[in-house]
Amino acid sequence: MFRRSPAPDGEELLARLASLTTRTRELAELRRSQVELAIALQRDMLPADLPVVPGIHLAACYSPAYAGLNVGGDWYDAFPLPDGSIGLSVGDVQGHAVDAAAFMGQVRVGLRALASVTGEPGSLLACTNELVLSLNKDLFATCTFLRYDPATGLLESARAGHIPCVRATADGRAEVCRDEGGPPLGVMEGSEYPVTRYRLATGGVFVLVTDGVVEGPSLSVDDGLERVVRLAGLAAVTGMEAHELAAAVLKNAELSGHEDDAAVLVVGHDGRAVTPPQGPATGVPVTQ
Repeated sequence: MFRRSPAPDGEELLARLASLTTRTRELAELRRSQVELAIALQRDMLPADLPVVPGIHLAACYSPAYAGLNVGGDWYDAFPLPDGSIGLSVGDVQGHAVDAAAFMGQVRVGLRALASVTGEPGSLLACTNELVLSLNKDLFATCTFLRYDPATGLLESARAGHIPCVRATADGRAEVCRDEGGPPLGVMEGSEYPVTRYRLATGGVFVLVTDGVVEGPSLSVDDGLERVVRLAGLAAVTGMEAHELAAAVLKNAELSGHEDDAAVLVVGHDGRAVTPPQGPATGVPVTQ
């Protein structure tokens, strides 16, 4: 004969339930604190303003992930280079929460520091890749880096496993820039990153995005990029301001129900005389 253990009485059940409830609440508070810290890190590490260059319009928009623990390490950046050109980057760190946000800051700062030595996009990404590998982190990052020369209109692009950018001309022709890229940063030693050259002409725009902009639960990357292509073409034809285009692209991402961070960086040319910036660059506000 087996003897059955006596069933717990009502008071014991209530005590167990109270203990489980307390532990669940503590875990939820811990996760909420981690998410808040990650968001704070992101916002503190993203640039508060963008360089001002006559004839060129820069604008950026950023939206954190809607699903709490999906807060990650998306970034955008724009800054003057020693030769008078402008460096532009967008990127996305693999992973989420505090580690990804902190790693994003390291990669972004590393890019800026190395750009003062070599602004050539392919060499810069190769050097940044070696830097990321030296950190010995179990994380990697995708990135697109552009160098734009305001004096000539030449735009050089290199890509490290990142979503391609979109460009449009003043007559409304728009396309995805299917240039060759290299592997993500922090994956393989000795990686090379081919450089593709474009001309940013009067009325033209370039749109750089992270995958949260063009991919969602009900949206494929190709369909998402096609939406950006349509918006960029419309913006070029109508003369839409860069900040309006950036906001429209981000709004489109929100409608797709994305669950990841989303960042947009727009470069537009209005045809006025352009000269390389002299001295420290002043800034314009960034929409976040």
